[in-house]
Amino acid sequence: MRYECQCEYATIFEIFIKGEENLEQLSDLKAILHSKRANIYYLEMCRVMQKDGRILYLSETSKEYQYWNIPIANTTCLLLGTGTSITQPAMRMLAQAGVLVGFTGGGGTPLLMANEIEWLTPQSEYRPTEYIQGWLGFWFDDARRLETAKRFQVARIRFIQKVWAKDRELNIEGFNVDELQNEFDKTFKNIENAYGINKLLQLEADLTKKLYKYAAQKTGQLGFIREHAKAEDANGFLDHGNYLAYGLGATILWVLGIPHGFAVMHGKTRRGALVFDVADLIKDALILPWAFICAKEKQSEKEFRSQCLQTFVEHKALDFMFDEVKKASLFYNNEQKS
Repeated sequence: MRYECQCEYATIFEIFIKGEENLEQLSDLKAILHSKRANIYYLEMCRVMQKDGRILYLSETSKEYQYWNIPIANTTCLLLGTGTSITQPAMRMLAQAGVLVGFTGGGGTPLLMANEIEWLTPQSEYRPTEYIQGWLGFWFDDARRLETAKRFQVARIRFIQKVWAKDRELNIEGFNVDELQNEFDKTFKNIENAYGINKLLQLEADLTKKLYKYAAQKTGQLGFIREHAKAEDANGFLDHGNYLAYGLGATILWVLGIPHGFAVMHGKTRRGALVFDVADLIKDALILPWAFICAKEKQSEKEFRSQCLQTFVEHKALDFMFDEVKKASLFYNNEQKS
């Protein structure tokens, strides 16, 4: 069930899972695994604070103050937009729940500053070391890093095929994965033969461009040109949706204890590049089609983000991303054992 609550100055996007009403009774703020959490919050024009053992956000209307609860035990990340502030006690409690916090521009983009919350309470954080050890075990080997990037790209396409084949709403909109099978087959072959990361990045971009063209045709937006930081048509929705995917990617890497700088595709000199690698696993499958559909239907940013969150839950995006990162981390360890 989707639940949306909006007051005059603050907007919240939330999807409840069964048992949400009992979250406040849990003494362990990490009782829900990150892979099963359902919420990403985006707030504007409000103050986030801790009150009576809960995290609230306060908005001011012309006549009164209004408080709204944030169920942090079921939340992966919190995006704070225009006109927001947050108190130190609230940050401490968010840290205890393992919620990532990022400061953004209006509408959720761009991401101005992000914080890995465990830096605030390092003495209380115990996370598995096997994944970072496995990741570093292959990362300094150029050939193995390329092989890992190739497996990521194959998983990305497989996920597109799976989602687009089973999503009834996409089918109603005319998205038919069989029509793209030849393109997928060519890309699979080219990925296998790719001789370097730059070639792999080119293949990724080429396929995404073809998916843009396909989605534009299906939604009657012929002549679409991808322009970043452009609010018009599907471009704005693509930017907003991608930042939601980045929030999931950052959450997964934080939980598994893998630093964001150890990327396999997007450049070893960019500190947060691994977040982009992980987010790319789901962006084309889940964000891309709905950016075009929502643009066609003239939906608001709020409606688009709600659709994205519902889609993440419906297709178990977090589970898929967790599984792929874990497999990549332990791939060569398991290979040596066998």
